Amino acid sequence: MGVFSLWVVLGSPFAHADSDADKPSAVDRGRQALTSRSFLKPEWSLEIYEKVAELWGEDAPDPEADPEGYALAFARRYGLHPAPFPNDNLPMGLKRSTDPSTGRQGLQVDCLVCHGGSIGGQSFVGLGNSQLDMIGLYQDFFQADGRPIFFTGFTVNTVRGAVNAGQMAAVLISLRKPDLSRRLFPVLHGSKFPETDVPAWWNIKYKDTTYYDGRTDARSVRSNMQFMLGEKTREQFEELEPTFADILAYLNSIEAPEYPFPIDSELASRGRSIFQNQCAKCHGSYGDEPSYPNLIIELDRIGTDPARALAPSDLLVSHYNSTWFGEESPVDEVMTGYQAPPLEGVWATAPYLHNGSVPTLDHLLDSSSRPDRFRRPPSTDFKHYDTDRVGWRVEVLDPVSPEAANRDQDRSIFDASRYGLGNQGHTFGDGLSPSERRAVIEYLKTL
Repeated sequence: MGVFSLWVVLGSPFAHADSDADKPSAVDRGRQALTSRSFLKPEWSLEIYEKVAELWGEDAPDPEADPEGYALAFARRYGLHPAPFPNDNLPMGLKRSTDPSTGRQGLQVDCLVCHGGSIGGQSFVGLGNSQLDMIGLYQDFFQADGRPIFFTGFTVNTVRGAVNAGQMAAVLISLRKPDLSRRLFPVLHGSKFPETDVPAWWNIKYKDTTYYDGRTDARSVRSNMQFMLGEKTREQFEELEPTFADILAYLNSIEAPEYPFPIDSELASRGRSIFQNQCAKCHGSYGDEPSYPNLIIELDRIGTDPARALAPSDLLVSHYNSTWFGEESPVDEVMTGYQAPPLEGVWATAPYLHNGSVPTLDHLLDSSSRPDRFRRPPSTDFKHYDTDRVGWRVEVLDPVSPEAANRDQDRSIFDASRYGLGNQGHTFGDGLSPSERRAVIEYLKTL
């Protein structure tokens, strides 16, 4: 066979290389899918973005005369952030959506309502949204749309920046049979999830298991799809699975932002040695040869609020594992405690612990200093950022009774007496001297 014949049969290697180069990678496809597509039908009309201002009072900026002022007021009211990608002039987390069966257009929330945040005026896909007021947004949108007040039967959030994604997922899966057909009556699984902080996506790549309790395989594609259980069929889930595999590839490509302020390199070097001796066993090592141990720490050892770890009942886990979601990556039936997270970009992820109960790294490493009740800052601008303690400057408030805390409608206030929001535990830094603690914090700025 001649050279020309081989060229025809096998194809030109140069043409093949060019065609492969032209094909978008899984990461590129995933980025495009996450940032440009809406996977759910519209929940509200397109007009709701402007109409909701009627509930704010006379001081609301005019959305037509002052669109920039209105966008800022809207973002501050609900804790949303500018999208760092084209998004129809909507903040990150809101998306235009079309009902494929009717062609009706409207608005819907997407993953980035929780997993899109900002710090120092810059927005990041994958940074947990520490400002989000999910229940405030839903209540206002439903009221402005002339519909019954939004009611879930469980706490969505009592404080900005926290969200009860666990209970949302538990409710949705309880309404499906193992084959994902709909049930007439929900599975009464008895689980009670608390609201939690939103973790950073850029650390997923380091983990073998995911979620705070480390009971789900981090490579699971289907577990990231469960929030579409409100409307998708089994066939639709199967059709979308390759797209969500691409999205997971994109999530695994996200890198943490670098600390934007000066770092004392000599102090950080000292802190690195202390960290390696006292923290790396659980949280991993960083630098030229990074390693992460993927440890799940027993509840009695970590000592942090146990509500999230104890939330999934055996019946819920069994039911989940019996469905299409559990076929791929079943949830571990054994509860151990909490996964010690990787710490890349930890400077940007305040407040700390799984429930966001600790304002700064200094408070984290000195448990006696943690405030039980405080007001979170009104934005993630750097004027509210504490570069010494690393985290958010907060207004410490006097404690109140748990009953009064539960009645408090000011969702800028964090109260550790509420269910699942205890600020105890992780006392491993208490034995450090003040100078050692300062050195460790300086080193953590470099991650």
